[in-house]
Amino acid sequence: MTRTTLTIVLLAIAAPAHAMHISEGILPLPWAALWFLVAAPFVIYGCRELRRLSQDDLAIKPLVGLLAAVVFIISCMPIPVPTAGTCSHPCGTAIPAILIGPFVSVVISTVALLIQALVMAHGGLSTLGADIVSMGVVGSFTGYGVFKGLRRGGASLGMAAFFAGLFADWATYATTAAILASGIRGSDPFLPLFTKIVIAFVPTQLPLGILEGALTAGMVTLLARKRPDLLAKMGLITKGDSYERA
Repeated sequence: MTRTTLTIVLLAIAAPAHAMHISEGILPLPWAALWFLVAAPFVIYGCRELRRLSQDDLAIKPLVGLLAAVVFIISCMPIPVPTAGTCSHPCGTAIPAILIGPFVSVVISTVALLIQALVMAHGGLSTLGADIVSMGVVGSFTGYGVFKGLRRGGASLGMAAFFAGLFADWATYATTAAILASGIRGSDPFLPLFTKIVIAFVPTQLPLGILEGALTAGMVTLLARKRPDLLAKMGLITKGDSYERA
């Protein structure tokens, strides 16, 4: 039995397969350390960006706190995927990425992931860097990029937000699959294991991505109706624009 096959079997029969994110001990230490190194520049720059924004606007910190609570709650709804060694769940990172930028969204995701790992045993401390990369970095920048690209192409606010949430979710799980496959494959080829993990996610993550898209669109359009001044401040709409024109 190869190392990869043995790993998959152990993951499939493990009792605590309900752990959120990438479970503690799944990744070898060199791989875990690598993902911390990848995540660190984004977190550091995000903290600097948050400090800069909060100096210019005192309302930024309360908004960031609210968005951190949103991401924490949204990403605390696990659906076990035992054969993948993790769980499917909405991520919520597209929302702060759209509203306040992808770098600050990475910081928000880091806080949510750290609290979940320490208090709820969702994910691990050794795998925190990998979780930050998949959910925080890839999720945030994918959501932000899709939203901005669609808006420049003339898409409505709601449509751009929907696809931002959808692709941020799916990109997060594609990255998670790549991280898991890279770390546990041993001497086996990367692509077959990556494909197996992606397929394992499909039954849960396909509908969850659509749900997250709808959730992202709903929150952004609600803010456009109730607080257009906030979206105008963030540069998402022009001052005086209504939701219908956005």
